[in-house]
Amino acid sequence: MSLRTRINEEMKTALRAKDALRLSAIRLLLAALKQKEVDERVELTDADIVAIIEKMIKQRRDSIAQYEKGGRQDLADAEKFEIGVLQAYMPQALSDAEVAAEVAAAVQSTGAKAMSDMGKVMAALKPKLAGRADMAKVSALVKARLAG
Repeated sequence: MSLRTRINEEMKTALRAKDALRLSAIRLLLAALKQKEVDERVELTDADIVAIIEKMIKQRRDSIAQYEKGGRQDLADAEKFEIGVLQAYMPQALSDAEVAAEVAAAVQSTGAKAMSDMGKVMAALKPKLAGRADMAKVSALVKARLAG
């Protein structure tokens, strides 16, 4: 089953169960997917959908930080719930050890020696780790490996 089909089925399930919060989060996701399809006139692949979900999760994490700084815990909790719903559509996350192994392999395969090679390493890692690891953490790992 494609990711798009799964999302549509879960929207129907949330609708039948009258789960308004879950339904709202899924509809936001479907709206973002439809927006991308209309803007670019393309049929989204599962990889495209994962990239959109990843972006939405990042936006919500930023919002949570702002809401908590502003003392709006109610809004932060709503964003956390949406992250939970979105996270269900992401591929299985890699452990820290697996990410470190991928970074080591990428540094080895690209022959990176200095910080100026960081772009090559990240370009090699992005397709492998997209949606399966926090790319900010991956970037920090690469930076530490090249600096040390």
